[in-house]
Amino acid sequence: MDVSIVLVSYNTAELLPESLRRLHDSPGRFSHETIIVDNASRDRSADYVRTYHPECRLIENSENVGFARANNQALQWASGRYVLLVNTDAFVEPDTVEKTVAYMEAHPNCGILGVKLVAQDGRLHSSVRYFPTPWNIFLQRTGLQRFFKNVRMVDDMDWDHASVRHCDWVPGCYYLVRRTVIDRIGLFDPRYFLYYEEVDQCLAARNAGWDVVFYPFTKVVHIGGQSARKFEGAELVTRVGPELEALRIESELLYFRKNHGLAATWLNMLLTTLGDTYIALKRLRRRHAPAGAEAGAKHVALAWLIFARTRWGSRPTR
Repeated sequence: MDVSIVLVSYNTAELLPESLRRLHDSPGRFSHETIIVDNASRDRSADYVRTYHPECRLIENSENVGFARANNQALQWASGRYVLLVNTDAFVEPDTVEKTVAYMEAHPNCGILGVKLVAQDGRLHSSVRYFPTPWNIFLQRTGLQRFFKNVRMVDDMDWDHASVRHCDWVPGCYYLVRRTVIDRIGLFDPRYFLYYEEVDQCLAARNAGWDVVFYPFTKVVHIGGQSARKFEGAELVTRVGPELEALRIESELLYFRKNHGLAATWLNMLLTTLGDTYIALKRLRRRHAPAGAEAGAKHVALAWLIFARTRWGSRPTR
């Protein structure tokens, strides 16, 4: 088998028909299989796959095990020389899979590949990224990056999006990885429930000598955040917002502690506190200042709570 296509579904039944339709012919001359991991969806996603796509291998989880673990589950069934991870809200072009696999065939040191991501209206999304650091995250959150022009920001839209280039990491919504890379370094660290899993693997791949490549000669329409909007069945504007932010903070702490040590993790916490304080002071100069200041205080409290629960970023909470 050339390509094993893996999708993790979580309450996105309305997206599966279009997603699978687009994926069906995209591999072109390359043989492929499709594996779908359903993370305990409540919208009958699994029923749809069983009824309309019996050719797909379906793995049904009794609970939401997170993005990293769900993708890892598919590996025991994946027989492809390449593994393609695709979000259910990422719609490929007719040539996307064939072109990207062909590129990797021609470039044996390319371990991980991503493509140009666009919104439904055609606007370019950040598709090629630098590794996060406590400093560049602080600058981006506070808007102070304009005073530090030489600092590489995680989402830098000044990247050249028109030519093939090596990069630090690519987003996981379309993520083509060579099986030999997985066999050597593993796929995703299961401690990441959501966020940072692809950052962590790209760092490991680069440290092992593989190239991470941005390929611009095809595109993927990425709606974005569809599973997140239905996290635990709540509305994004109510409980999901804090839930997702808690997951992001936790993954960030796990990433820094694992890859950069305790000192970097503490620095991240101190800069998070400083950043929230700075943002709150800015809001005090505007209308509705009390609400803005309160939001900053809550974010700081949440970050330090998760810092304690993860034992300074050394273990996950779930």
